Amino acid sequence: MTSIPGRRHPATQLPRGHRAGDTAVGTDDVVVERWEKEPLLERIETHLRGPVNGRPAVAIGSVNLDHFHHFRRGRHELSNDPDRTGVDWVMLADGAPVAYQAGRVSGRHWPRLTGADLLPELLATAQRTGSTVGFLGGLPQVHESLRGVLARDYPSVRAGYWAPERHEIDSPTGSTEIAAQIRAEGFDVLAVALGKPRQELWIQRYGRLTGAKVLLAFGASADFLAGKVERAPEWMQNNGLEWAYRLRQEPRRLARRYLV
Repeated sequence: MTSIPGRRHPATQLPRGHRAGDTAVGTDDVVVERWEKEPLLERIETHLRGPVNGRPAVAIGSVNLDHFHHFRRGRHELSNDPDRTGVDWVMLADGAPVAYQAGRVSGRHWPRLTGADLLPELLATAQRTGSTVGFLGGLPQVHESLRGVLARDYPSVRAGYWAPERHEIDSPTGSTEIAAQIRAEGFDVLAVALGKPRQELWIQRYGRLTGAKVLLAFGASADFLAGKVERAPEWMQNNGLEWAYRLRQEPRRLARRYLV
């Protein structure tokens, strides 16, 4: 099982934009930042309320064992240079093993913040700030269910949905056209659910072209919100056993993530 060994990332390799009190640990080219939920939501709300004025988009990513599989040791690179990419990454401890090891390395409690927990909070933030939300990726039937959830729980949020084919996403021309469509419709928040590592790489390459202020690499979070995938019972989540529940649901797809 992949874990974070007991050493800190050199300061020069930590994500830019850290304020006093922010911390991060990492190894093998993977950085995990320490964020409590409320300060993170406040940062996002402040970013949504402010003008763009050339600022990079805030990109929220989740680090779990699958993320280590794809991004450690240069397999794929996420740049920490927002001046070059136009996106400023915030990488959260999504997986319970990652949060545990980050806490062990740092000597501090390391909060586990999952996309599934944050997405409803961010939709509430969008409703409060009058922000618009787009969903890129996922199946059309998931989007149809999301429409119902948003109409019921976040009625003032204007939302848009894109379910492109894989070849469109993998094509630079196709992705540029999708980003242009999103920009033309003016969405402030874009949730990108293309699976790892595709969603993170898409955000890094095309996120700034969408014009969104906040980009979310949240994978299956929209499926959870739409009720298409059931989350583990709370006691399993609290005891670091959600991976076992997910593995039972999708053994073929998730075996490599959790059993290697």
